[in-house]
Amino acid sequence: MKRPDIVIFNPDQWRGDAIRHLGHPAVQTPVLDELVANDAASFRNAFVQATVCTPSRCSFMTGWYPHVRGHRTMHHMLNPNYDEPNLLKVLRDHGYFVWWGGKNDMVPGQLGYADHCDVKFQPVRADYERWGVNPSEGNHGGNLAWRGDPNSDNFYSFFKGKLSRADGGKYFDGDWAMVYGAIDFLRSYEGDQPLCLFLPIGYPHPPYCVEEPWYSITDRSAIPARFEYTDWDDKPSLLRGIRDGQGLTGWSEERWRELRATYYGMCSRVDHQLGLLIDALKTSQRYERTALFLFSDHGDFTGDYGLVEKTQNTFQDCLSRVPFVFKPPKSLQIQTGIYDQLIELVDFPATVYDLAEIECGYWHFGMSLLPLLQGRVNSHRPAVFTEGGRLQGEVQASERESMSSNTPLGLYSPRVSLQVEESSQLKHTKATMCRTTDFKYVLRAYELDEFYDLRNDPDETSNEIDNPSYANEVLAHRELMLEWYMRTCDVVPLQTDQRNFARV
Repeated sequence: MKRPDIVIFNPDQWRGDAIRHLGHPAVQTPVLDELVANDAASFRNAFVQATVCTPSRCSFMTGWYPHVRGHRTMHHMLNPNYDEPNLLKVLRDHGYFVWWGGKNDMVPGQLGYADHCDVKFQPVRADYERWGVNPSEGNHGGNLAWRGDPNSDNFYSFFKGKLSRADGGKYFDGDWAMVYGAIDFLRSYEGDQPLCLFLPIGYPHPPYCVEEPWYSITDRSAIPARFEYTDWDDKPSLLRGIRDGQGLTGWSEERWRELRATYYGMCSRVDHQLGLLIDALKTSQRYERTALFLFSDHGDFTGDYGLVEKTQNTFQDCLSRVPFVFKPPKSLQIQTGIYDQLIELVDFPATVYDLAEIECGYWHFGMSLLPLLQGRVNSHRPAVFTEGGRLQGEVQASERESMSSNTPLGLYSPRVSLQVEESSQLKHTKATMCRTTDFKYVLRAYELDEFYDLRNDPDETSNEIDNPSYANEVLAHRELMLEWYMRTCDVVPLQTDQRNFARV
């Protein structure tokens, strides 16, 4: 059987509840909704293994948890010189033609991309002329006057709002360029190799900003209420520090609704771009042979708990749960629709290797989703795990590099300044989450652990770690975590060494 083409559509920072067919009352995602209704599976409970970009990508491109090789920071990536694999390189080594368009946050930039793909797309002037557009500044770039005065309550909000061009032209940022480049590639490729198309785009990562029609597409009156804490004393110190640094506690609900509506509009724009890509797959006669994956690297606070952006060591569902949609090639019959089983992003590479019938050449911890999707099993994982943070003195994991390029007035400084802080009361504490269907347990170094009853407290606002009524459940989740750590603590290479020097 001919191996399927593989398309990996990978938005950045899309929280898992922001999809219409999963019950969100405000966000508009018609392309995904139709795809799942007819051809695909959508997982309601898909969880990342880290809640920031690089550690999560290192995990879902290998099937390794962050602790296996210490991938807990934005500046420790998958290095082929250290015998660290990744899915793109494995596919390329097994005969796939790999096209990569979009951000990195996965392999060391100083080494380039030649080991991992055949094409690392970067648009040039001729592309923009063919598309009939002029490039726009990215949502992080250009004039930062939208932030206001450094002493204002908007300065660290990431809220930029409606995008437009002074010349009245089409707004066309890097994400649009990558999507158009992928469409051009699909229309022009005539090779015999199966394709892997990797599109790690930037949206809906804040700043929260989007152009029309997506800026106005969300019904503000349908936006759900935010989650809020009444007690911050039993919450992580990093979270409390970010709250104080961002300075958003005085915001009105009207302002929060506008920020959230803008974020949902960004999700809707990504949904539309996915539709363009699907149309290109169909017109190029590749749709039926393609395995299409859509998932994000992590979520976003979007106003929940009075916060924006994300953290590295807290694991609320708005950060740790993401969309995960899979459309198989037509030759593979699956049960389409919505699945409630717990899955992890480490299951993504295992599923790809299963689809492509590839022996990847290394040990990993992912579990293929195909047995579940084909009805051969009814359950998948009893628990999912997410981790982050650092130990006292572990300054190499503190994001010093981020702070050096992000001045004290930078967008991320309320968080990153706390991560680089080295004191007896470390805020960037190492932590691990064990989540089951009904409960969430978080083990923390140096700080109070957390335990939430998700049946009665889906907002994760009441920390029950000291409630004796939950003592048995807390112990059971600690045991699950201990067993998981034991099973996944390291990887032994499949290629073994000789014990003695072989003389010739």
